[in-house]
Amino acid sequence: MIAGLRPVDAGRAIDQRPWGGYQRWLVFLTAVTIVFDGIDNQMLGVTIPSIMADWHVPRSAFAPIVSLGYLGMMIGGAAAGLAGDRFGRRSALLVCMMIFGGATLAVSTAGSLGALATLRLVAGVGLGGAVPNAAALAAEFVPVARRAIAVTLTIVCVPLGATLAGLIAIPALPAFGWRSLFVLGGVVPIVAALVLFWLLPESPRYLAGRPERWEELKRLLRRMGHPVEADATFHSETGPEEQRQTRAPLATILEPAYRRDSLALWAAFFSCLLSVYMVFSWLPTILTSAGLGASVASSGITLFNLGGVAGAVGGGFLIGRFGSRPTMLTITGLAIVGAIVLSLMSITSQTSVFQILAMLAFTGGMINAAQTTMFALAAHVYPTAMRATGVGAAVSIGRAGAILSGYAGPWALDFRGSASFFGLMAVALTVTFVALASVRRHVGRGE
Repeated sequence: MIAGLRPVDAGRAIDQRPWGGYQRWLVFLTAVTIVFDGIDNQMLGVTIPSIMADWHVPRSAFAPIVSLGYLGMMIGGAAAGLAGDRFGRRSALLVCMMIFGGATLAVSTAGSLGALATLRLVAGVGLGGAVPNAAALAAEFVPVARRAIAVTLTIVCVPLGATLAGLIAIPALPAFGWRSLFVLGGVVPIVAALVLFWLLPESPRYLAGRPERWEELKRLLRRMGHPVEADATFHSETGPEEQRQTRAPLATILEPAYRRDSLALWAAFFSCLLSVYMVFSWLPTILTSAGLGASVASSGITLFNLGGVAGAVGGGFLIGRFGSRPTMLTITGLAIVGAIVLSLMSITSQTSVFQILAMLAFTGGMINAAQTTMFALAAHVYPTAMRATGVGAAVSIGRAGAILSGYAGPWALDFRGSASFFGLMAVALTVTFVALASVRRHVGRGE
């Protein structure tokens, strides 16, 4: 039994026992929030060809709209990360769901490019803020030995949600039109957020630093299988790096102890998200412009993301066995190879559709695996008091790469078509490889 004679270390209590069924349930609930994030993230990409035809506007008109959405994600990642460390990961996460759900629902009524751009900016704030708080929440529900796989299984729901968006789009676009997709993408996360308000608790490590919420923490620990006495008191973590004020300022992630890892993570997130969001935003357009049809375009983005789901889950398990450095560098190296092969392929209506889709699935698997496991690495690098802030800052910097993708994608396509598009991806992923190699606090084998 956890005694009340001295302060209980909630983090150590969780770390010293296997994660039980209730903790797996909590990780599942957290992951569900990111499924909706992934769906709404992909929604614009799969509907751009339909909106182009409906409004009679060129592809280039969507570059600022795509970039504004990613600007919103950049703002949301930084702001919601700070809010998560101050007000709680759960609260920030659910508010972000309401924001991106409401804005996505409103897109269904948009009648102009200006309205679409404004609503995607607002939706981006919610989409960008949800991910770092979900990563921090999943990391803090489980023992440290299961942190990498818990975070990976949560963040892999971004490409999983994007896969669902592609699958839904295949029958829904021709039958109901693009506006119906935004209705669905808005209503469902709003309803889910209201349900999760009752089902999803706050992080136990966060609660441990707030005496006014210790009764809530006691109930949570008991549900996790840790007997807690009625008069128990708590402290949040052990170890010199964890003895920090709970409301850590953004500047702490650039203190000498964290500066190198923070800068390396920022570079890795920036370059990898540049690659990921180039594909998210422009792959359907590439395939339809090549004369391959809307169904092939939807299948291409679906397989890219579905490959990412498989690659990310595999990457999470490999990190648990071999550590993050060899796993992530191998995955990123394979992603570079996939991008190079795609750059050398001629993507036209005469090209084998099987070959195109197979390479997209492979490359998507590697790129998304690298991107997804970065969240587990970032959650490992930073201690509890600054975890949401650290992950949020890395994701926010990464969104600058996503913003750039809104312009880099069309520029590369106008230069030499798909060859320069995928060639640029290979260059960006090489930067990712070097940045990941520079991180010092990688997850160790079996850690």
